Formats: sequence, structure tokens, C-alpha cells
Amino acid sequence: MPTYHAFPFLVTAGRPEPAVRLPEDVSVVGYDDLPVAAVVDPPLTTVHQPMQEVGAVAAGLLLDQLGGREAVPASTHLLPTELVLRGSVTAPK
Repeated sequence: MPTYHAFPFLVTAGRPEPAVRLPEDVSVVGYDDLPVAAVVDPPLTTVHQPMQEVGAVAAGLLLDQLGGREAVPASTHLLPTELVLRGSVTAPK
């Protein structure tokens, strides 16, 4: 889920007596590694995306299409991701 979708879980977990405890009851992982993910409590585990490279590839594809060149299918543009482990996950019980 995008990091901002994980915030309700994190806010609920931060209450004095939460109904759901992170990561004891449920693990939560975001996808985009926004800077705020590292400073919430518990810190959110996320998948980091190389956003500068994503933008460069998208801009290149757009310029190719505007220049009349044949666009390469998006599925050929695989960029690396990285799992950033933080405090919102634990091993299954």
C-alpha cells in the first residue's frame, strides 16, 4: 500500500491501548518510501522506488512519442526496488 494509506494503522497502533498492535498482531508494509515513513512510530517498512529513474524513463518515453519514434512497451522498463525493513513488520507466528 502507498505509505499514506498505512498511516491509519500507525495512528491506531500509537494509542495507549490499541485494538491492533504493530507489529505484534499485524505487519504493515508501504510502497514508496516517503521520508515520513522513517519517523512515524513504529517506523514503516516500505519498498523503495528509484523515483528519479522512473521520471527519467517516463520523460524519455514521452519525448520518443512526441518525436515520432516508436514507443517501447512499458513492461521492458524494469527498475530496481529495495525493501527497507523498519519496525512495522515481524516474522509470522
